[in-house]
Amino acid sequence: MTDYQPLNPIDQQPKSASPHTLSHQASVTKFLSLDDQASFENARRGFLGTLEPMRIPHLHNDRSVIDLSRLAFLQDESPGTVNPSLWRQAKLTALHHGLFEVVPGIYQVRGFDIANMTLIQGQTGWIIIDPLTCVESAKAALDIANETLGHRKVVAVIHTHSHVDHFAGIEGVTTREAVASGEVSILAPLDFVDEALNENVLAGNVMGRRATYMYGNLLEPSPTGFVSTGLGAALALGTTGFILPTDIIETNHETRLLDGIEIEFQLTMGSEAPAEMVFYFPQFKALCMSEITTHHLHNVYTPRGAQVRDAMAWSNQIQEAIDRFGDRLEVEFASHHWPTWGQAEAVAYLKKQRDLYRYIHDQTLRLANLGYGPDEIAEAITLPPSLAQSFHCRDYYGTVKHNAKAVYVKYLGYFDGNPANLDQHPPRARAQRYVEAMGGAEAIMSRCQKDFEAGDYRWVAEVLNHLVTTDVDHLPARALLADTFEQMGYQAESGPWRNFYLCGAFELRTGLPKGSRYGPSSGMAEGMPLSNLFEAMGVRLNGPRAAEHQISINICLSEGPNILLEIENGVLHAHFDRISSTAPLTIDATEAAFKQLFLGLREPLELLQSGAVTLTGDIEILMTFRGLFDQFERRFPMVTPRAPLTAPEVS
Repeated sequence: MTDYQPLNPIDQQPKSASPHTLSHQASVTKFLSLDDQASFENARRGFLGTLEPMRIPHLHNDRSVIDLSRLAFLQDESPGTVNPSLWRQAKLTALHHGLFEVVPGIYQVRGFDIANMTLIQGQTGWIIIDPLTCVESAKAALDIANETLGHRKVVAVIHTHSHVDHFAGIEGVTTREAVASGEVSILAPLDFVDEALNENVLAGNVMGRRATYMYGNLLEPSPTGFVSTGLGAALALGTTGFILPTDIIETNHETRLLDGIEIEFQLTMGSEAPAEMVFYFPQFKALCMSEITTHHLHNVYTPRGAQVRDAMAWSNQIQEAIDRFGDRLEVEFASHHWPTWGQAEAVAYLKKQRDLYRYIHDQTLRLANLGYGPDEIAEAITLPPSLAQSFHCRDYYGTVKHNAKAVYVKYLGYFDGNPANLDQHPPRARAQRYVEAMGGAEAIMSRCQKDFEAGDYRWVAEVLNHLVTTDVDHLPARALLADTFEQMGYQAESGPWRNFYLCGAFELRTGLPKGSRYGPSSGMAEGMPLSNLFEAMGVRLNGPRAAEHQISINICLSEGPNILLEIENGVLHAHFDRISSTAPLTIDATEAAFKQLFLGLREPLELLQSGAVTLTGDIEILMTFRGLFDQFERRFPMVTPRAPLTAPEVS
């Protein structure tokens, strides 16, 4: 990991908003009716109680998983260091937390995590929708519902989709034993298991690192630091788990009767998540739109990194929900933010959300078909006033700019057709050439200081990024780039954009925070199917090192299948229900012990001495095998240079 000198204490301090930033904030205030109270009335409606202070402790560490008391400053007027529209959204999400009645029989806990947990009152117990990101928040949400409304057992859990903030707190509301016995059922959409684990395990380390920037985990809450994620007040960081669903919604028109409550399901695959569904409760005339519609523009591409989403499918699936449920609903609610009450109001809201994604989709492809590239298109598209002046269509999470680029990539990929962009140098080599061509570091600094004072922050960020990439120890360049990111963060209406910019400034000023090595939590690993485990191991396999070996290992699980593991041509293969008579090593173990061994959750010697794992044959094979896998560092650099990759020799 790269180490470098932090800036001096004065240069590390946050700066005030520049005149250009203040002018930008004033233009936002002029364009939007920020004093409109309709959203605030809906966010307060049905309030039943909350935690005071709104702070939830971690089960295993001396810290909070979420602490909204630190956002109390949001009660003040918007400062110059925060986009006034984002400040309004931050107030709505952070200052309206606790237990709310949607309609009699449907309740939501908001603000205990970035997502909502919804509780449906069945004949005998609770049906839980989306048990949040972590055990601590989910348990606290269930506790406040039981304390306020009367204790009820949990009889079912519904995962709306495959993003971690909607399922990883499952063990806060139920247990593996209760699910295994049939006491509690878990419903999820088609492909939920593969999509949930692939997103959070295969690309888990890089996505987690980028998520620390996107959700502002490194920032102190303050008017110059963290104020919101846009999607919710803050992301809860606690104990995670995974339990396999017991019931999968496989087709687009399925119904279930859960504890006396009828539910009609609609699959919305490939829109906001690869595996997702919305559903309607005829008894309550209530439509749960999951995360398909929320009170902001969502991400067609999320900056933390994920598969690009299908904006046309997204729009079409909202229309399908309107067609199927629009004339029957009296309230619409979702996995984030607050509900919309009234049939006419809810349908009008759904139609604008439908047109929001379709407009970006259609206009991006119109301009692409006229020959424009993604950067030009992102700069050109603006929403029509009917959408742009609706708060639930604003850039609080996704933005028109990066969503337009996502639509372009969905259809046309990263390449814009210009051959100059087909085989560019990698960042460090490109940066070195830019710095030389621009006359060296001092010439760049002189020019960038003038451009900074003129408010051309986007250009300054681009140029200084080249200089810092070539010379991370050029402290004036790092300081000015940090100040530049900071002003861009202050101006951003998107919570993730603000957080990315301010976390970038933080890294430039203070260096990399201390981190640890990445690995799935024990709770996630315990619930992970073996096929997904081997896919995750394949991503960690160091191909060049592994290409020098050909390895076969038999795995015999006491309560599961036999598996032949092979490494050939630098690739890991797992063959289920197969063993080899010539494999030099056989491992006998329980499934749990095998996962602990191969994921490094327990020391091999400890597992061998306990008898949970038995080795027969050449033990050196296991040592060689384990040495072929990379260990991922959680806190790799984001805005400062990484160690250069060495290109393979051409034979």
